[in-house]
Amino acid sequence: MNKIENYIKSAINEMKKVAWPTKKETYNYTVLVISISVIVAFFLGALDFVFSWLLGIFI
Repeated sequence: MNKIENYIKSAINEMKKVAWPTKKETYNYTVLVISISVIVAFFLGALDFVFSWLLGIFI
């Protein structure tokens, strides 16, 4: 039981050392991730469209 107690205390102490992001940073990172995801989706969609079109020409 002592090992579990020490583990929990150590985990709590480590969590106090974590540098948590501010609300503004979290918002900015969220917008960045969504923006990059949308850009990559459009890029891959465009590639899919072009390759499908080219395949249609060859077939």
